[in-house]
Amino acid sequence: MSEIPQPEDIYERTREEGARRLQRPLPEVVSTALAAGFDIVAGVTALVLVSSQLDHWMGRDAAHVFASLAFGIGFVFLVVGKAELFTENFLVPVAGLSGDRHTWWGLAKLWTLSPVFNVIGGLIMVSLLSVHSVLPYGTGAAAVDTAARIHANGVLALFVSAIFGGALITAMTWFVEGQLSMLVRLVVAWVAGALLALGAFNHVIVVTIELIFGIRFGADIPWTFVLGNFGLAAAGNIVGGIGLVTLNRLTQGRTGARARSAT
Repeated sequence: MSEIPQPEDIYERTREEGARRLQRPLPEVVSTALAAGFDIVAGVTALVLVSSQLDHWMGRDAAHVFASLAFGIGFVFLVVGKAELFTENFLVPVAGLSGDRHTWWGLAKLWTLSPVFNVIGGLIMVSLLSVHSVLPYGTGAAAVDTAARIHANGVLALFVSAIFGGALITAMTWFVEGQLSMLVRLVVAWVAGALLALGAFNHVIVVTIELIFGIRFGADIPWTFVLGNFGLAAAGNIVGGIGLVTLNRLTQGRTGARARSAT
């Protein structure tokens, strides 16, 4: 059995990967973000397909549990395909920052482009999947129901939900970066994705794609809500992902690295 990596080991791997991400050319940043949008649509599609197929004989709540497990497919695809969601660019690139101003420009580029192209990639796939008869009958109703659940929440609930959503996925990034075993990485990604869907936590990219999916199938949700929640979710995800996880985990790793070097 492989040895469990220590926080300082995870920090060093994360810092090296972060430095690499901050130096990537623009086409790679864009294509990686687009790919993440495609992957999340795969997860959302699995969510609504399973929900629609099981709802009529298991009930709405039980169907949601199994649908949430299916949604984890999207995060497995992210890890295997090396795509990047906006929230995955909290911990890793921040760890790679240095005194060089180019690294800060690289971070600004990631944070500006990744959410936009995550959504564009998702929008392309949603537009194709929502063409009449592409998905089985009843799938659209599940997509509408998923979007309606999000729309029913108030501003405070959406923001607090986004804090946890950002913290959850950033923690997932830390765990994934710390593992050499691909099997462990996939299990961690699947569990995090399933929990995100089970709690319907407000993740800026996932929820935006779910809302667009629902609107395409007839959900009565104004686009102003989609845009407003995009900003609200992004802010909450940043608070949770950076404020609650990134700063804590990087401090943990740096402290361990300094202690190791002192011995």
